[in-house]
Amino acid sequence: MTITQPDLSVFETVESEVRSYCRSWPTVFDRAQGSRMTDEDGHTYLDFFAGAGSLNYGHNNPVLKRALIDYIERDGVTHGLDMSTTAKRAFLESFQNIILRPRDLPYKVMFPGPTGTNAVEAALKLARKVKGRESIVSFTNAFHGMSLGSLAVTGNAFKRAGAGIPLVHGTPMPFDHYLDGATPDFLWFERLLEDSGSGLNKPAAVIVETVQGEGGINVARPQWLRELRALCDRQDMLLIVDDIQMGCGRTGAFFSFEESGIVPDIVTVSKSISGYGLPLALTLFKPELDLWEPGEHNGTFRGNNPAFVTAAATLDTYWADGQMEKQTLARGEIVESHLKAIAEEHPDAVAEYRGRGLVWGMEFHDKSLANKIARRAFDLGLLIETSGPESEVVKLLPALTTTPEELDEGLRILARAVRDRV
Repeated sequence: MTITQPDLSVFETVESEVRSYCRSWPTVFDRAQGSRMTDEDGHTYLDFFAGAGSLNYGHNNPVLKRALIDYIERDGVTHGLDMSTTAKRAFLESFQNIILRPRDLPYKVMFPGPTGTNAVEAALKLARKVKGRESIVSFTNAFHGMSLGSLAVTGNAFKRAGAGIPLVHGTPMPFDHYLDGATPDFLWFERLLEDSGSGLNKPAAVIVETVQGEGGINVARPQWLRELRALCDRQDMLLIVDDIQMGCGRTGAFFSFEESGIVPDIVTVSKSISGYGLPLALTLFKPELDLWEPGEHNGTFRGNNPAFVTAAATLDTYWADGQMEKQTLARGEIVESHLKAIAEEHPDAVAEYRGRGLVWGMEFHDKSLANKIARRAFDLGLLIETSGPESEVVKLLPALTTTPEELDEGLRILARAVRDRV
């Protein structure tokens, strides 16, 4: 692919230095459909990034686009804070009937604001309110958002440093595999909880990702999650599952915790819940935890009605018949087989590959390789990002609607990028 130099001047002179993804992909994107994005010069890229997991059903999904256009054309409410609207009712009914009831999940639904970090902030506030305690336990290499409360339970040192103030009332514990099996699961955690001299304040809750996306695609075993659920029950702590990136079918089932059989007390959902990339977030919790006073947590944009429209259409289209989970797991096997072949071709370079459903990571012994491979993939027409504390993992997040042929095409590009850079 021949890449001409795009005009990036206005971005470089007017936009803040905080911008990041545009540095990895130095072009100006103009159109997108399905699993492909096209820049102003007509170059097309296969997208295995999917809006950092916000586009599980692809760009400009035609079914969702039609529902959104119809709603806008009839002058449906766009901005409604938390007013009752037709669009909100349709979403709540679909969510209850298609997602919650079939899974026997009695959750109340809260719209905390349009972003994932807002859903986490609401979860932490509610846990502290219910238990009357300040401390929250999180896990090594966790990522829960960029606002202060979420940063306090995030592991990455670079992101935490951006707060500029002490991040308090959060304590990290080892995630699954962190100690390479040298210590029994939760031995340290429970010993601290039971020892009055440990210095650990009794936590209100534990927050966990079943698969750590930003942390490096670290996959928790179902047994580990079940043991964590039991520990929380024994120690009178709430269990919060952050399903912002791994929910909405990314790992196969709609909720990533379903495989383990646990039922969290609180669940945070965002990214692909709207289906179309429109901002929307949910904080779900057991009814007995609904101790909020009216307006105690609010936000001007918590009622994103166009997002309700596309979210309801997503559930009705993709989740009513149970086929999406099977399709995602089958396509995940395609990804796994390709990564296995890459690892076998480069045994001295590839440290490990791991994932579930359609979220996968490939880690390299030389931590600088992942960024080089991602940049080479861009040159070859594939959009992928990196993750992990030192960006040592190539991260794959293709849309759930990506075809087997597109998966094969993208993974062959990845194999070439690895071959070119290893």
